[in-house]
Amino acid sequence: MEFALSTEQDLMVETARRIGAQFGLDYWRDHDERKTFPREMWQAICDAGLCGVALPEEHGGSALGMVEMALAIEALCAGGAGGTLAQIFMLNPIFGGVAISKFGTEAMKRDLLPGLIGGEVGFCMALTEPDSGSNALEVSTFAKSDGNGWRLNGRKIWITGVPDAQKMLVVARTKKVEEVERRTQGMTLFMVDVEREGLTHQTIDKLGTNTLASSNVFFDDVRVDPEEVIGTVDGAWPQLLEVLNTERIVTAAGCVGAGRLALRLAVDYAAERKVFRGAPIGSYQGLQFPLAQCHAELECARLMNLKAAWLHDQGLPYGSEANTAKLIGAQALAKATERAMQTMGGMGFAKEMHAERLWRDARLFKFAPISEEMILNFIAQHDLGMPRGY
Repeated sequence: MEFALSTEQDLMVETARRIGAQFGLDYWRDHDERKTFPREMWQAICDAGLCGVALPEEHGGSALGMVEMALAIEALCAGGAGGTLAQIFMLNPIFGGVAISKFGTEAMKRDLLPGLIGGEVGFCMALTEPDSGSNALEVSTFAKSDGNGWRLNGRKIWITGVPDAQKMLVVARTKKVEEVERRTQGMTLFMVDVEREGLTHQTIDKLGTNTLASSNVFFDDVRVDPEEVIGTVDGAWPQLLEVLNTERIVTAAGCVGAGRLALRLAVDYAAERKVFRGAPIGSYQGLQFPLAQCHAELECARLMNLKAAWLHDQGLPYGSEANTAKLIGAQALAKATERAMQTMGGMGFAKEMHAERLWRDARLFKFAPISEEMILNFIAQHDLGMPRGY
């Protein structure tokens, strides 16, 4: 297995580092406080070609792969953004890009991918519901056939990025559970306009990741046209899993980058802070060891994530690796942000030190986009061959 980066990958990572540094810690603190989308940075990412790194060349992308996307996200998040930036990659190159490039019609690719890659069109995905949570097979949002199209009714919750999106990937049932042999049947993906009659949304006040809104979404007899189908009518379950597994890779890359940023803040602070004997507190093993442990765990998560991305790019199964990387990455990030704040002592509580934002944002990834408990269920069942326990 080759671990060295190619010249092209090195140049891409350097570009990502440069953009990450250009829109650094103060930029993200400002947007976090104002709860505004980091539009200038996202446009710079798109202008540099990083949004479309894994998308088709004929529509403006670079036709590389998930390895390159993971490398770019790591560098961008480490520059000052933290893990929240990875969520924007989930929304656009994943929910929009993967769904359309792999399962969309040629017309949809032609009409939407150039705008996505260029930053003019934003995306979101409506999956989670109040009564189904992590159990996507139990979604009750229903699209009833309307002759030439469908009428969509239902409710979604914790949908990220709705106010800043123009398009929404909607997961709905087109056949009721009692009408199919298996629960995995009867599901369909639609790509609809956010601004559409009958579709409304309401933001949720929350702890962190403030640069991206989270919303309740309501569908009241929303019209869906035939050309808005993504993939197979009544057979979208495997296509949804492909979107979700690539989401895991993006999440893990963001956790690694954000964890590196937290450790950098802690190490820099510890090198300057002097309390006893005139020596910097960074010389104390009581501070060094926890930070070194976090570094080791982040590096392990990174390697597993790059393995998952490589397997994806080779067309091989990668679900176990992607889920494992997300599990360890989120845990390592949570430790890193906690230890960064502890290293700073009381100053870790101050917004001017930035660690508290990373700490708030990191908490999300312990249970989203999939909880660590559900990943452990997956590992126990699929990797260890144990009986399903839920």
